[in-house]
Amino acid sequence: MSPPPHNGGVVVPHDHQEILDGDDIIRRISDEQCITTAEGTRRVSSIAFQASSGPNGGMSIDIKRSIEEAQLVAAEFVTTPKWIGSVTMKAAVPRSVGLMVGYDPLPDNVHHGEVWGKFDRKKSKHLQRNSQWFVPIPGVGLV
Repeated sequence: MSPPPHNGGVVVPHDHQEILDGDDIIRRISDEQCITTAEGTRRVSSIAFQASSGPNGGMSIDIKRSIEEAQLVAAEFVTTPKWIGSVTMKAAVPRSVGLMVGYDPLPDNVHHGEVWGKFDRKKSKHLQRNSQWFVPIPGVGLV
């Protein structure tokens, strides 16, 4: 993948042309992002589909095609003791509500990307509704 645009060593929020609408993007899920409902069932909270409070305010993702092109098993790559589950969606999903999907490699994860833009509750719910389990967390629903 071509390098992302930088400004002073920091990746600039962008919509990366090499991440196609049909590409799968993976959002890792931790136990802290799961809630117990009033009915006693567990589900992923919509907070898992919001931007971080960092300087560029993106939602971290992994780019499945990049992981697989490196001949790694994507489900194993995204699963760690902290990130016990993950969901997937097409890159077209966030783009359909005006968000950008970009490449943002990290020193320890060259397959890392971000979803950038103005997040609100409606957009977060859209992402959640259009996600499917990639690595399911037993006993936890998506919506």
